[in-house]
Amino acid sequence: MGSGRRALHHATDTGRASSRAGVGKVEEPPAVGPDHGSNVPAGSQVCQASYLTSPVTRLRAAAAVLLVCLLVPSPAFAQGLPAYAPVNPVAESRTTLGFEPFRAPRPHRWSGDVALDYASVIEHVEGPTVQYDLDAEILRLRLRLARDLGPRTFVEVDAPVGGSYAGFLDGFLDWYHSLLGIRLEERDRRPRNAFLYQLELPDGELRTRRTSDLFLGDVRLAVGLRHGSRVQTVVSITLPTSTAPAGYSRGVVGGGLVTTARIPLAAPLTYEGSLGLGVTPAHGDLSAYQRTTFVSASSGVRWRFWGRQSLYANLFYHSPYYHGTTAPALDKRDLALDFGWILTTRKGREWRLGLTEDPEPSGPGVDLIFRLGVTN
Repeated sequence: MGSGRRALHHATDTGRASSRAGVGKVEEPPAVGPDHGSNVPAGSQVCQASYLTSPVTRLRAAAAVLLVCLLVPSPAFAQGLPAYAPVNPVAESRTTLGFEPFRAPRPHRWSGDVALDYASVIEHVEGPTVQYDLDAEILRLRLRLARDLGPRTFVEVDAPVGGSYAGFLDGFLDWYHSLLGIRLEERDRRPRNAFLYQLELPDGELRTRRTSDLFLGDVRLAVGLRHGSRVQTVVSITLPTSTAPAGYSRGVVGGGLVTTARIPLAAPLTYEGSLGLGVTPAHGDLSAYQRTTFVSASSGVRWRFWGRQSLYANLFYHSPYYHGTTAPALDKRDLALDFGWILTTRKGREWRLGLTEDPEPSGPGVDLIFRLGVTN
């Protein structure tokens, strides 16, 4: 869309319509002043520099944490779909909702789950009253512990850490999309391995976010109640424990309720679906645009196709996170398709490898998420 006012001018302006692609980034600080539109002349060069050590090193360290679950005893219990929650920082900083898998009874036992998500995300919206860019790679490592309190009730605690980087995946993602016969012009127009996260909304204020090597996330506490052998309800709160810079965390206490049903179908097939309701008060410099109540829904299946190996697919829906920004990537619903492969050991431990794709590119979903996890 064309702009009806003076647009920002910096090295990465493309003037293209709202779209997304993938990532790998070097930070691009835009020139900011009392009137940034007039202080940055067209065609001016903006220095880009990386302040990060190798993300590959961090990924190796994060993957090593997955071995923690090997220390936890692993009784053989049937498992369903993996847990899922939005990774895009404009989404994660608003909602407490996600998909909560049905937890089978584990009398007097602790269970654990370690999940590593590494996401490639790019957003670009330019219109008469808005300019929004998010070009980053996002890391989230989550440890979840749970324990039954009785035949029907259980408690959970999630402790996440995260990071936001320039990244290294752009070349690989170009190749990946070429295999699928997809060409994303945004990947061609954005420089490789360059970071940019900024918003200029209808109020005219420019908000610039920065990278962060590693930060603590918001701790989540939950209580679950099983309604028989197939349905459960989980009530949760998130605490504002994050050390992330602005744009990556909620900053307030949030709450959510998710009800999940697990239904065995034919012998190798299991269905799981969920409905959720969440509340997060407005907070920070986007308060005027933030929604405070949310709904979610999911629907997925797991297919045990050979021995102890399974495939899964789960479609997750989330209501819009913002309103009035005029940017579809902020104001529209969020859809994500989570799918992958699971290997169950003889003792019941599950190793999984998955991807999450965005089936609706105009919304706030993420281009691609690589997922690795282990559940006891």
